[in-house]
Parts: sequence; structure tokens; C-alpha cells
Amino acid sequence: MKVGIREVARAAGVSTATVSRALGRGPVSDALREQVAEAVRATGYRPNLSARRLRSQAAQTIGLIVADIRNPFFTAVSRAVEDAAFASGMRVILCNTDEDPAREAMYLRLMEEERVTGVIFAPTVATTATLGDEPLDYPVVLIDRAGPPGAHDSVILDNPTAGSALVDHLVAGGYRRIGGLFGSTSSTARERRAGYEAAMARHGLTPAVRAVPPNAAAAEAEIARWFAGPARPEALIASNGLILMGAVRAARALGLTIPGDLALAGFDNEPWTDLVEPGLTVIEQPVAEIGTQAMRLLFERIANPDQPIRKVVLSGRMVSRGSTLAR
Repeated sequence: MKVGIREVARAAGVSTATVSRALGRGPVSDALREQVAEAVRATGYRPNLSARRLRSQAAQTIGLIVADIRNPFFTAVSRAVEDAAFASGMRVILCNTDEDPAREAMYLRLMEEERVTGVIFAPTVATTATLGDEPLDYPVVLIDRAGPPGAHDSVILDNPTAGSALVDHLVAGGYRRIGGLFGSTSSTARERRAGYEAAMARHGLTPAVRAVPPNAAAAEAEIARWFAGPARPEALIASNGLILMGAVRAARALGLTIPGDLALAGFDNEPWTDLVEPGLTVIEQPVAEIGTQAMRLLFERIANPDQPIRKVVLSGRMVSRGSTLAR
């Protein structure tokens, strides 16, 4: 059986990253370096010198794995990451997963094969749950979705607060039957839903929640089913920009006026949200800062692999428009 760096890491009881540093004369203690050397002797591992040369050649490459590049949020964050990488003389490999855990696993393996310096990643809930189980050969910074505590650096929005703020805004405008349409694949949607439900309880209101795949078509179909029944909301919160777009399409297809028949609010201050009539109330995310902060954390992790795990939580900004006019 071919012995690789993972087998050495298991034998030494350390991470693959630690083995790489020890073999490459990186910043590890003499005792730890000897521990890894003993594991190398015990397993019979032989370093692949050509692979090591390839790693050196690819040392200026960053992997960027996003959930859906059609989502303007990820488009904007990707631009910020690429700008920061370019300014530092680094290349970016961009991968789109369509919220598919199998594709996420494939791309994580690809990043290992490409010997990237590090990865910026927006994982699904399914992948997030297991992300810390197996050591990776590169550092990872999570964006938009936080992983297991203490596993990886991350940059996220304060999602519970943002979800609560939209409910508070609608209640202040006189709305009481406030529904929530939340994505079904990400921790972000779960956190926004938690904020929504906490605010509804605080105001003595009953939550009404539907979960959908985070795209416009699924949202439009779900709202059509919802409004075919008797318990129609008078206001609706969408957990991302694509779901909000689906809500607008559904309202038009059903002949509903906004906000007369249905008030709408959601996330992501994309140009189209101000071009529709009326303009849509949204939580604006600091997309450029998310990208640049993620790159900062990644660079610092590369320079100092053993520093404590950090989680950067950013605040959103309420942009109030005509879709939630007071009643």
C-alpha cells in the first residue's frame, strides 16, 4: 500500500499540516519534528520530490469554493477575494457547488491535488457538520457559513440580529402575519430563521415558516402553494436575494400588489432590488469586507498556522424601501 502524508500524520498523532511543516523545515518544535521523523521511519514514507516542486510552483494559488455563483452575493464576494488575491500576486481557482455536498467533497479533493496555498469556502450544512473530521493539507477560511467551533477561521454576518431586525421593522409598520421563507441548505438560513422566530416570539406573534432550496424558482413555486391555502401571510421575509427574487415573481404571477397585498423584505442590496417597483426593503451585507477579511484571515493563517481560530462577525445595514410601507 502506498504510504502518504495522511498515514504519517495518523502515526504521529498530528495533523497533515504539521507533518508538512516538519518535513519542510517549517515552524515546529524540535520534539515535534522528531515525532514526525519517527512516524516517517515507522511507516516507510518517502517524500515525492516532484510533488514538492509542484507545491512550490503552486504556492501562489488560492481556492475559492462558493455555493452558487449565480447568486449576486457570491459574485460580489468572489470579486473581492479575487481583487485581494491579485493585489498580493496570487491566482484564484473558482469552483461552484450548487449546494451539493458531493461536489463540495470533489472540489476539496481537487484543491489538495492542485496543491493550493489555502481555500476560502462557503459550505452546506451537510459538509459543515463533518468539515473538522479529517485534516486538510491546506488552511480553510469559511465565508457566509460558520463551521464547527474551533475548526476553521470564518467571516460571517450577524444573521440572527439581521433576521430579528426585519421582523421588528415589519411589526413597527403594522404587520402581524409575517411569514418566513428560508433556504434549506445552509447554516446562514438557519441562523436568520432563528432570529426571525425569536423576534416573532418577542412580539407575541406566531411564526409561519417554509423551507426551500435557495433559488428563485423554488421560492416562486412554494409561495404559489402557500397562497393557494387559507393561511396567507400579509408580509414575507426571504432569507437570501434569490429567494426574494422568487417572491417578487410569485407576487406578480398571483396578481398581488406590493405592499398592499403582500409586504416583502429580505437580504442582499443588489441593484435590481432598487429597480423594481416598489423598491425592496433589504439587509445589505458588507460583501466587499467579507471577501477582504477572508483573505486577511487566510494570509495570516498561512503565515502563522498555529494561531488561535478566529471568527469575524460583521453587521448588516437595513435599507428601507417601498415594499414595506407602514399600513
